[in-house]
Amino acid sequence: MTLEITNLAVARGGLPILSGVTFTLPPGEALALRGPNGAGKTTLLRTLAGLQPPLSGTMRGAGEAIAYAGHADGLKAMLTVAENLAFWAEVYGMPGIEPALDAYDLRALSHRAAGTLSAGQKRRLGLACLLVTGRAVWALDEPTVSLDAAATGLFAEALSAHLRAGGSAVVATHIDVGLAMRSLELDQYRAAPDLRAGASDEAFL
Repeated sequence: MTLEITNLAVARGGLPILSGVTFTLPPGEALALRGPNGAGKTTLLRTLAGLQPPLSGTMRGAGEAIAYAGHADGLKAMLTVAENLAFWAEVYGMPGIEPALDAYDLRALSHRAAGTLSAGQKRRLGLACLLVTGRAVWALDEPTVSLDAAATGLFAEALSAHLRAGGSAVVATHIDVGLAMRSLELDQYRAAPDLRAGASDEAFL
């Protein structure tokens, strides 16, 4: 499935932050979103995933096709690692959690409650949940935060396998994860500032 974004405008805190965002992402490719903090990477990813509406523009191949992994890992603290994966596998109608456990080296932790895991272990579990969604497009917001070098390698392997299987990914990241990705610099799409009296950009969506 090809993701086609045309003249997309998005807002944060009710104010335009990006406008005219245009790109095409075919199966088997990953796109790295680049830009400083506050450039709109998270807002764009959330819009692609359907968590907030765009101001204007068109999105084809987004919405229900996308699995989103944000800054929060989306885990149920009282459930075990295996139970968290099984929960999401059932939600998405996907069979089995074994490949997800293996991909992120979680077997030894499978009976641990998610709330007792370290930050890095929680991140690995959150990323493993992507593997039980069956979604073709991954929208990833700083996926390697809290991961050590070994776990970052596991992420790179999982993403590479996803791409080889015909999936795609839009990734906001400040580091090189060792995979070839096209880059999209968001500074070129920065919206004109809102000069209305009292306008504020403090709320974060």
